[in-house]
Amino acid sequence: MSLVDANIVLRYVLDDHAELSPKAAEILERQTVTLPMEAACEVIYVLQKVYAVERQDIQQQLSRLLDEKLVSLDKPAIFLKALECYSTSTLDFVDTLLWAYHVIEGQEVFTFDRKLHQHIRRTGEQIA
Repeated sequence: MSLVDANIVLRYVLDDHAELSPKAAEILERQTVTLPMEAACEVIYVLQKVYAVERQDIQQQLSRLLDEKLVSLDKPAIFLKALECYSTSTLDFVDTLLWAYHVIEGQEVFTFDRKLHQHIRRTGEQIA
């Protein structure tokens, strides 16, 4: 198993570097790689905070990476559910991950974050 970091995914998605973007494309398109959840969180943070990419665009781009099997994740259903929530809410991505664990796996979430707590309470009936 090979891992990729956030920079590989960012260069691929943004296609903004003459030298590194083609190298990132070669890596993702020619071999099977895993994107650790921690690196995926970094990708989302950088896209939103540094590059001002809209949440819906982030969801589409990262979902496409999984759909096209350019990257794999340990828990793709959790990640995709979190992305879905992230694209339609104001929660931070890590909070949407916690919410997704709650919804998909029935994990109990303890938090002092009022916004996350309210979101979990509002959507608690969706537990699979």
